[in-house]
Order: sequence, then C-alpha cells, then structure tokens
Amino acid sequence: MGTKQIRVSEDLHARVKAEREDGETLGETLERLLGDYGLVDFADDMADVADEHPTVENLEQAIENSDERAREEIEEQLS
Repeated sequence: MGTKQIRVSEDLHARVKAEREDGETLGETLERLLGDYGLVDFADDMADVADEHPTVENLEQAIENSDERAREEIEEQLS
C-alpha cells in the first residue's frame, strides 16, 4: 500500500496525536478512529439516500446533512 502526505491544521494534528496509542503512527490512529468504512459502504449508503430523495436538491441536502453529522461525530471522538 502506498502513502500520501496530507496537510491538516495544527489543531487537528494535535488532537489526532493526543488520541495516538503507544507505538501507533498518526496514520494508524486515523484508521482506528475512522473505522472500516469503505467505498462499498459509501455506495450502499448513497443508493439508500437516492431512493429516499429522488430529486437532486433533496439528495444534495441529505448529503450535506450526513456530512455534518459525520463531522460532528469525528470532532466528538477527537475531543
């Protein structure tokens, strides 16, 4: 598996670092905190959302709402 560099704020870096367990890299910490949610999970979720929200506007709003909830959950886990 390859690696990528990403830029994050100093605040986010400090919060992830604070969650790091002994011997764990920051990448491993992020993987642990984010869980096993993958592309197939995302596709399944989007299919369900699309069935519930047939118009583009409704779908966009549902995605924005879902993103906001996910951000709040991550913020809660990292704080």
